[in-house]
Amino acid sequence: MTGLAAALRAGALTADAVALEARKATEADEAPAATTEPEPDRARVTFLTERRLAHLPPDNRPLPSVAAYDQLLRPRQRPDRSAAEGKTP
Repeated sequence: MTGLAAALRAGALTADAVALEARKATEADEAPAATTEPEPDRARVTFLTERRLAHLPPDNRPLPSVAAYDQLLRPRQRPDRSAAEGKTP
């Protein structure tokens, strides 16, 4: 419930934000309280996706190419209309 309340106060309405705030509240309850004032970094909501992306190594792979699929996109040849009209019963 504490995680939901903290996420709502911060204006973050995602499941990631609620989960992170709940985890922060649990860690704060387990840690000995040195001061009664909230820590400045605890007041800021960090989204899990943002946190995960910040810890990823740079992606140095080349961009994907679709050149191999170009052969599948060749235009279809339409039958000659004059030949098709001459064969009508």
